[in-house]
Amino acid sequence: MAQPIHELTDRARDVFRIVVDSYLSTGTPVGSRTIAQLSGLNLSPASIRGVMQDLEEAGLLAAPHVSAGRMPTESGLRLFVDGMMHAMEPSAQERAALSAQVQSAGPVEEALAATATALSGLSASAGLVLVPKREPVLRQVSFVPLSADRALAILVGADGSVENRVVDLVPGTGSAALAEAANYLTARLSGMTLGEARARILAEIGQERAELDATARVLIERGLAVWSEDGGHRPVLIVRGQARLLDEAASSDLDRVRQLLDELEGKEEIARLLESAQGGDAARIFIGSENKLFALTGSSVIAKPVRALDGRVVGVVGVIGPVRLNYARVVPMVDFTAATLARLLG
Repeated sequence: MAQPIHELTDRARDVFRIVVDSYLSTGTPVGSRTIAQLSGLNLSPASIRGVMQDLEEAGLLAAPHVSAGRMPTESGLRLFVDGMMHAMEPSAQERAALSAQVQSAGPVEEALAATATALSGLSASAGLVLVPKREPVLRQVSFVPLSADRALAILVGADGSVENRVVDLVPGTGSAALAEAANYLTARLSGMTLGEARARILAEIGQERAELDATARVLIERGLAVWSEDGGHRPVLIVRGQARLLDEAASSDLDRVRQLLDELEGKEEIARLLESAQGGDAARIFIGSENKLFALTGSSVIAKPVRALDGRVVGVVGVIGPVRLNYARVVPMVDFTAATLARLLG
């Protein structure tokens, strides 16, 4: 159990802060002689070694090798983040860069992907955006034959997004039936979400108010079934900037980095981790083994819920990087990104 911040002496706090700042900047342990030369504490290396020994016994510092300097433990980083960190607000240029991506024209997912990429670049980490699956407002549907028994249903959203699904055909379905089904759907679904269109069209078919031949009717029912079984309730997770995890410090531990990249490919677990950050308003910081998913890879995650004006959680934004993330800089950047995305998703 790490020692509480209020129990540290002023001298211990000063030395501890210098060790943490140095480690977050370089990723390497720092020795007493270096601290004595650079800190301006007016302490001898011997005195600093004594303080560092006390901090090590308190569980805040560790020595990776017998003759090496000290570096913060995960408990030490948690103490620093919770009690000593001074946040650095994003610069005007950084805020402008993030806002430009969020406000870019085009489908929402493209704006989200661009935002994750911008956040990755500015934080030197991998950028993450998690949002619920959004039902597009529909504009047009068409069917393109693929073979005698299959067709491609193409759905165009009002925002310009395009999604495709393969639909099984009734034997003998001709181009006239495909065109009839497409025209019927487009005429009745324009301006609706898929759920709204499905309810309306199935009601018309059930009440036999739909002026369709039997083949077109079956095609529409199958098409709607395929769209509805699409897993529309699964969240959309966008990860950008994985290559930024391959920094110089990672070169000595490639197995850890490979495992981390593998875990980023398995998006379901990361989505669950981000979803756990939806409670509360502040950014959540998971340091190293504090989250089971990345316990073995020495990674940290900073995640912030995106809330609409009415308080609803409409997404989560964050970054993942090494435990030596520049928390003071990245946490406010994630906060700003969440506030900016709220205007897009709300």
